[in-house]
Amino acid sequence: MTSVIDIGIGALVDELPSDLVITDPDITASYARDQSRFTSWSVPAVVLAPRSTAEASLCLTAAHRHSVPVVIRGAGSGLSGGANGASGAVMVSTHRLKTIVDIDAEARLATVQAGVVTADLRAAAGAVGLHYPPDPGSVEMCTIGGNIATNAGGMCCVKYGVTRDYVAALTVVLADGTIMRTGHTTRKGVVGYDTTGLIVGSEGSLCMVAEATVRLVPAPAPPTTVLATFDALVAAGRAIVGVHRSGTPFSMVEILDGTTVRAVEHHTGMDLAGVNALLLIQYEGNMPQSAQDELAAILSASGATDVVTSSDPQESDMLLQTRRMALPALEGLGDWLLDDVCVPVPRIVELIAAIEHIADRRGLTIGVFGHAGDGNLHPTIIFDASDAEAAGAAHAAFVDITDAALALGGTASGEHGVGRLKRPWLIRELDPADLALQRRLRAAFDPEGMLSPAG
Repeated sequence: MTSVIDIGIGALVDELPSDLVITDPDITASYARDQSRFTSWSVPAVVLAPRSTAEASLCLTAAHRHSVPVVIRGAGSGLSGGANGASGAVMVSTHRLKTIVDIDAEARLATVQAGVVTADLRAAAGAVGLHYPPDPGSVEMCTIGGNIATNAGGMCCVKYGVTRDYVAALTVVLADGTIMRTGHTTRKGVVGYDTTGLIVGSEGSLCMVAEATVRLVPAPAPPTTVLATFDALVAAGRAIVGVHRSGTPFSMVEILDGTTVRAVEHHTGMDLAGVNALLLIQYEGNMPQSAQDELAAILSASGATDVVTSSDPQESDMLLQTRRMALPALEGLGDWLLDDVCVPVPRIVELIAAIEHIADRRGLTIGVFGHAGDGNLHPTIIFDASDAEAAGAAHAAFVDITDAALALGGTASGEHGVGRLKRPWLIRELDPADLALQRRLRAAFDPEGMLSPAG
């Protein structure tokens, strides 16, 4: 029997121009899920691929008219299931919205469509002596629209902040197809509520981001890079707290535990034998001698076994690429489940100790890496998905780690969004009055609840 939803999807397809509609099952299957684990998903019957804001409006207008739920998807690089296909829903993909509309070097603004790859925007900004700071690990494939949806961060957040800090204005499409523009391109602007800031991080639940105007900054000077090694991860954690207290404006403070270091070593051929923890610290430009001396003292007092400082751009790039290899290298160890938790920096040692205890108690290998300078870690649980007991232990460890972060005054999601993976913690983390207000806000944007269905 044909369902009401099937009839609605059929009517939607008939209404839209054929070049906006993808129905080939081999192609639609590739849009079914993002990179998350332990999340539900369905192959969308139809993928809609607009090339402009006007075409995105056509797609959402048709979906609204025929009461068809919609999932918005960027590159599919997410790790929380926020862009997974849902039963009975169509998917609107931004992969054709890939135009860099304008870069205004004088105003330090860039206007781009939602499907522009973040690395491409950074390259275009760099060509005119400017820089787009947000730097997610998936920078070479993730898109600006996806970054906005999850309020993505990355390795330079400790100095520059996250995506929300750089979004000046948006052009979005509401659930009924209405095109709405938000924000200001001036440095100041307090007229009306901050709907731009509200949309950033909303994971496609309020509207579809079609175009964004983002702020740029002057291109940074080549960095001074410090590599510090430790015999224990907890010692590296103590160093992070010391670095935080110093107040020196480092642009990057990254951590890798021994499991991750060995995986990277195997993957890249680097010689890091005997290293059980590693900190990668960067300072933009030449680090003052006083700051170097203070950092050396902090690292030594925390138990660093070796400290290497370099201002050579090639060496810095090599070390940075090593850090970017953390997750791909861990993927080579088996099936994986990556967490994304953040705690106040002074409590990062407690979080590290909790993760190590959980790994021992659950009998699992957990590789730890992340943006330690702002308290954000990505514990990555390695397991055998074909073994039900191992998969159960992995999921239990994931729950344990996320619970531990909340108990330490942290958050269940630092930069990867909530999606489907982290929904159980949403109601625990948010104040009840705040949660109730957020539900009313969502209803104001999408009264019929057609965007980002639960699946």
